[in-house]
Order: sequence, then structure tokens, then C-alpha cells
Amino acid sequence: MYIFFAAIAYLIGSIPIGLILSKIKGKDPRQTGSGNIGATNVMRTAGKAMGVITLIGDVAKGFLPVIVVKHYSHKPILVAAIGFLAFLGHLYPIYLRFKGGKGVATALGVYLAVSPLAILIDILVFILVLLRWRYVSLGSLVAAAMMPVILIFLRISYEYIVLSVLVGAFIFIKHRDNMRRLSQGQENRLKI
Repeated sequence: MYIFFAAIAYLIGSIPIGLILSKIKGKDPRQTGSGNIGATNVMRTAGKAMGVITLIGDVAKGFLPVIVVKHYSHKPILVAAIGFLAFLGHLYPIYLRFKGGKGVATALGVYLAVSPLAILIDILVFILVLLRWRYVSLGSLVAAAMMPVILIFLRISYEYIVLSVLVGAFIFIKHRDNMRRLSQGQENRLKI
């Protein structure tokens, strides 16, 4: 049964919500802005409403598989594995020849199912960075780096701490172009 959950988690994570919504508007986020299919670029490409719906959908892709598995099993290793597969599905979706998004919103969904308090703290960190520097990518990177620290502080199971380190590493890998643009002062700021 858990192999079935694993496959479903990956396939759900693979659903390109941002691309589907942008196509409804006759746009393709892969052809504009950062070329990413995530909420920020969909907002730039297809409008704020589509960006917000993309954000909600990408969060749900991480949240739903984890919350369902938590209903059937309280083993942190299994829950963490399912969350990681949903996250990997977003990064490397089978439907788009394994070229997906950067994973921040899907990771948020996974963590929301694992520890709502950790997410609340991490969202606060993200918002503070965003308000100070107005870079979504910088806020995402700082939040990804802080999640293991927050989970350790909250004394969450070590399996989830390992998950957060792995997820954070992939988020940093997927944001390497953003980090280069940040270092060169060429990253797009969010208009607040």
C-alpha cells in the first residue's frame, strides 16, 4: 500500500498547476520572466489571481499526500519519504520531461502537514526578509535554510529534520540562477 502512496505522491507533486493555469490565459510561464512554473512567475505572466491559485495548488500538492499518509501511519520515516516524493515530483515532473519548479510552495505544504507551528515561524522569517529586501528568491532561500533550525528548536523527529535538510539543498540547487542574479544585483524585486 505504501508503494502506491509513494507513486501517487510523486504523480500529484508532478502536476504543473502554474503551467495549466497560465495556458488557460493563453500564456506560458516557461517563455517569460524567470521561465519558472511557480507562483511568482505565473503572477508575472498570467496575473495575480493565477499566481495566487498556483501558490495554493502547489502547497496542496505537498500537503495532501503527507496528511493522507499521516492518517494511515504515524511513522515519521514514511511520512517524510512521502513528503519528499511529492516535493521531487514538483521539481522533476514526469509530465514535463522532469523540468519543473523550484519547490518552495510544495515544501511549504509538506511542512504544513508535518508541523504547522514550524511553518508559521518560517513564514514569518520569509515575510521579514521579503519586506526588508523585496526579493522572493532571497526570502525562499533564507526560509529553506532556517527550517532545519526551527525543527530542531521545536524538537521535531529527526526524520523531519533530515527531510528539511534534503529539501533545503534541492531548493538551493534550483535557485542557483537566482543566487547568481542576487550577487550581481540583477534579481527582480517584488513590487509591494
